[in-house]
Amino acid sequence: MSQARVPPTSTADRGVSDDRLLRSAVDSLTQGFAVFDGSRRLQAWNERFFDLLDLPGDLRRRDLALADLFRSLAERGDFGPGDAEEATARELERLFQPPHPAHFHLIPGGRVIERLLAPMTGGGFVVTLSDVTDRRRAELRLIESEERYALASDGANDGLWDWNLATNRLYLSPRWKAMLALAEEDVGDEPSEWMGRVHPDDIEKLSALLESHLAGHTPHFECEHRVRRSDDQYLWVVARGLAVRDGLRRATRIAGSLTDLTDRKYREAQALHVALHDPLTQLPNRALFLDRVAQAMARAKRAGKSSFAVLSLDLDRFKLVNDSLGHHQGDELLVGVGARLSGFVGAGQTVARPGGDEFAVLIEEVAGPVEARALAERLLAELGQPIAIDGRQLVVTGSAGLALYEPSYDRAEDMLRDAELAMYRAKSLGKARAELFHPSLHGHALHLLTLENDLRHAIGRKELQLFFQPVVSLKTGRVAGFESLVRWHHPRRGLLGPNEFITLAEETGVIGQIGAWVLEEACRRMRTWQARFPSEPPLTVSVNLSIRQFNQIDLVTEIVETLSRSGWRPGKLKLELTETALMQNATRAAHILSQLKAAGIGVSLDDFGTGYSSLSYLHALPFDTLKIDKAFVSGMSYERSKLEIVRAILLLAHNLKMDVVAEGVETIEQLAQLRALDCEYAQGYLFAPPLDAEAAEQLLSENRKW
Repeated sequence: MSQARVPPTSTADRGVSDDRLLRSAVDSLTQGFAVFDGSRRLQAWNERFFDLLDLPGDLRRRDLALADLFRSLAERGDFGPGDAEEATARELERLFQPPHPAHFHLIPGGRVIERLLAPMTGGGFVVTLSDVTDRRRAELRLIESEERYALASDGANDGLWDWNLATNRLYLSPRWKAMLALAEEDVGDEPSEWMGRVHPDDIEKLSALLESHLAGHTPHFECEHRVRRSDDQYLWVVARGLAVRDGLRRATRIAGSLTDLTDRKYREAQALHVALHDPLTQLPNRALFLDRVAQAMARAKRAGKSSFAVLSLDLDRFKLVNDSLGHHQGDELLVGVGARLSGFVGAGQTVARPGGDEFAVLIEEVAGPVEARALAERLLAELGQPIAIDGRQLVVTGSAGLALYEPSYDRAEDMLRDAELAMYRAKSLGKARAELFHPSLHGHALHLLTLENDLRHAIGRKELQLFFQPVVSLKTGRVAGFESLVRWHHPRRGLLGPNEFITLAEETGVIGQIGAWVLEEACRRMRTWQARFPSEPPLTVSVNLSIRQFNQIDLVTEIVETLSRSGWRPGKLKLELTETALMQNATRAAHILSQLKAAGIGVSLDDFGTGYSSLSYLHALPFDTLKIDKAFVSGMSYERSKLEIVRAILLLAHNLKMDVVAEGVETIEQLAQLRALDCEYAQGYLFAPPLDAEAAEQLLSENRKW
């Protein structure tokens, strides 16, 4: 570096060595240095001053006018746009006006120069120039980074946070505060602004996860938790963050984001609710109920005592409601039953709808079987109260089964299964009652399962057999036809009557196959007998139709096709129906009966007088025959009321152009009474019990008369 142009002081005041020391110090400065007197002329400088301004050497002289210096700069045009609007000496001179610092750009190299000016007595001043290019670039990068951060923070859907662990100050972005409906001025920079709003049930988990990450045990921080809004409602959020560490791997700062999960959590909760609740009644479904039972079992095992019961309840005759009033009102009834059961057991207890018209109740804190049964009976009594459905008062009853917890239970499914077995037992004993589970029911259930499996193979193995009970004309005293009755030759249990397997066949759906076989076999057999023992009028055959068969969509078509295959006359086939089958859906019943009549097939109403609404629909349905139940016939001889009931039925039937068959005739006196009342037909043990085909054929060959 060249020597600084500093005028020497008086040699009387300072030594030569001091002068050289001063010059050396000034020349070693990284800053440009110049002194101007009161007339604004250059008096002292260092080479760095002119190097920074990149001025020619001929200007480096004492008494250089500041205006000449500016003029040279203006001619070179070295100043960048914005530093001077016009490249004139006057504009440039403003750069040297006191008092504040100024910056200007030089085009060569894009350098940034900082000017500092210090006034001296007498009107002069000292100018210092510094190259601050690197510093300014760093400052601009910082400003740009901060602007990007601000834009990202304002534009982000997530709230941003930055926790300075050294100062324990927490920055929360505007979006973070807006998520919690907080105003800017409502939130300070204390960590409690966040932590103090965390749900009490979540703060421990949040603190543990945060501390684990700060201690270096996890690669990042993440925690789902609830945080309180300004309106005291809680949001579900997920906080994520990453710590900044020093050379010793100690966390000095952690920053991250806060994302609102409330909508997602709501959708998840809705999906979970749908998965675990019955869509109609909104009660827990089978899966959730079993989970609650499993929890109760775990509590009971820990407590070491039996403390709860499971109740299974099935509505009695619910299908009749659906078929008679429609599925809408059936659904409304199920909703009403669910609400009534929930109201009865109270809060904290579980009422579920596993499916169909079945409900289940988890009964907590029950002392034993006596208390459990008493509670079940009170529940059934409550259920039996009328329920208002669309302005109609409906009364529904239910059958209930109870299973009390025992330590031997390992699965919730087993308890519910046992409660259901007890419920089926209650139904078989007359319905509208409660039964406790007993281990013997397992054997009964296994028996039914085995019987069901055997029944499915009975037709293929040719184990079914048709029996025939004669129907006698009271006018001629001879056999007018037969009622066909199915029997089952079980390979292990012997000959079984219909009461032992028909209900099971209906429940399992096998009744359709059995009914089709009975119809085909009866028609085939009657055609053979009519050919061998011709009579006038021809023999008739009656075949019973179950409820399940009557509800078949293709019933009439199937019957007509069977008649065609067998060659039997439609007019000599009578289908017997019970009032129960008809009342399940009276409208459909009328339609089916009309189709049967159109095909020339006869229809009988079986067990007339034992139902509860016979007269309300008898006139509207096209029956040919009424069958008087044997309960009335057997009592005619010693109960005047029974005789009068039979008389009334006969009078009613004849007025409606129907003939009558009296069932259960066992004595000569009963036969005489029926003839006196002008009854057309009778059947019973007086004439013959149900006969196998060989015995029935023998009876026809004898041509007996009564």
